[in-house]
Amino acid sequence: MKAIKYILGLTLVLAASTSVKAQQDPHFTQYFDNMLFINPGYAGSNGMLNMTAIHREQWVGFDGRPRSSTFSIHSPLSYEAIGLGLTAVNDKIGPMNQTMIYGDISYTLRFKNSNAKLSFGVKGGINLININKGGLDTGTPDDPKLLSNIRNNVNPNVGAGIYFHTPGFFVGVSTPKILENGYDGEKSSNLERRHYFGSVGGVISLGEKWKLRPTSLVKITEGAPMSLDLTMAAIYNSRFWFGVNYRLLAAVGGFVQFQISPQFKAGIAGDYGLQEIRNHNYGTYELMLSYDFTFKKQGIRSPRYF
Repeated sequence: MKAIKYILGLTLVLAASTSVKAQQDPHFTQYFDNMLFINPGYAGSNGMLNMTAIHREQWVGFDGRPRSSTFSIHSPLSYEAIGLGLTAVNDKIGPMNQTMIYGDISYTLRFKNSNAKLSFGVKGGINLININKGGLDTGTPDDPKLLSNIRNNVNPNVGAGIYFHTPGFFVGVSTPKILENGYDGEKSSNLERRHYFGSVGGVISLGEKWKLRPTSLVKITEGAPMSLDLTMAAIYNSRFWFGVNYRLLAAVGGFVQFQISPQFKAGIAGDYGLQEIRNHNYGTYELMLSYDFTFKKQGIRSPRYF
């Protein structure tokens, strides 16, 4: 119980540390399996080569709804203090289609007589932006900003993050896109706002078969409300995962994941909105697949919880 109180307390500190307004980058209910997207310090933290893919269909049945897909691959090098990663994300909403491709590198410090690790990471890449302005309905058709489409506008960017973890606990802070570029090539409007993330979680054993894994994610950016996810997963026999999620004033949801083999995990998730738009869609759904590659004779020694 002390561990749960510590995790929840740290979450509230992260949430209250900045006054905020909101979000442009996609979010995922199964964010805990997509940490490389937000924090480059996570690269190589699994101790093996990992590949993870998530597809999200948000507000099904609503025209112009967000649709997001992400793929990540990362691994430590043979000199395990260095981790490398690659993340690709495609995000569609209304007339906008953006594809983000980033490379990640981390450096990990180990503590004497401890299994704790502290990782520092940086990421760099591009955001490829396309906007079909013909799909917009506006009362000012002669607006110069709406006269032509935007095709393959390339915005370079960099990010940084810190990730501390043990086999049973983690906490991280990051800002994956530091530069505030314009979506349409302009530097004074339509900016990609800088995002700040705080994440924390842990694993609590309830006996031989059952474990609890509370996690949370805070996302802060100028111009939109703070996003806060609180998640609790029950894990049975290190194979079946049953979880619930609450996104502050936005949605409630749940997920089920199955550890098909020591290396392969699959999961599905669903959200139910708490705002007025819930009356105009059929909910939000996600599919997640994750695979760990091991090239060592001893294989995977223990389950991985984050």
